[in-house]
Amino acid sequence: MPTVLFVRHGRSSANTAGTLAGWMPGVFLDATGEGQADEVGKRVAAAGLEVSRIVSSPLDRCVQTGDRIAAVLGPVARSVHEGLGECRYGAWTGRPLSELARDELWKVVQDRPSEAAFPSSAAYEGESLAQMQARALRAVRETDERVANEHGAHAVWVAISHGDVIKSLLAHAVGAHLDDFQRIQVDPGSVSVVHYTSRRPLVLRINDTGGDLAGLRPPEAAGGQEGDAVVGGGAGTVG
Repeated sequence: MPTVLFVRHGRSSANTAGTLAGWMPGVFLDATGEGQADEVGKRVAAAGLEVSRIVSSPLDRCVQTGDRIAAVLGPVARSVHEGLGECRYGAWTGRPLSELARDELWKVVQDRPSEAAFPSSAAYEGESLAQMQARALRAVRETDERVANEHGAHAVWVAISHGDVIKSLLAHAVGAHLDDFQRIQVDPGSVSVVHYTSRRPLVLRINDTGGDLAGLRPPEAAGGQEGDAVVGGGAGTVG
């Protein structure tokens, strides 16, 4: 089956403001995030990876990241998939992470994420982290099958999504329970790589923010206490 490059969108205005963007419209990359997206495109091009398709979350910051990667790679098929969209944080959407860290639900998200469900608000629908993971997995499987049928088992495609979404996909790929997904770090503009096989997923990279990607050619055969994961993925370590 194909190899998937999971790319987290570049740093956004919400990341730098310390707010949980969720499905808010109009959240775009900041200048650093634009540079991160450009760099991903350059790294993929330098590695000689022939990307068959770029599929992104429908949210602005992911579409913008895809635009900038495609601008470097040249003509490549593009599409969006709602299944790759951010977790629906419901009533948490748009609120400061420092405020959310005082909510009792924060502890559940940190320690028992498989039980965490975000309440809906008048403006935004909520969902559980388990629902988020399930629909993201469906999106990946659907796209992987489509790419394999159109381009063969050794094709490469790019999935542009969000921190918590990619963390949940990587947890599944390594065989970890969703309750362990907070152990995984996925920074803005990072590349994580999974080769899905008929037997099991093979995880090739996690949170790569600058390494050489040439070896990934498919084979021919904030807030809270120290140690808390930032809900939504945070702003990374770029100053």
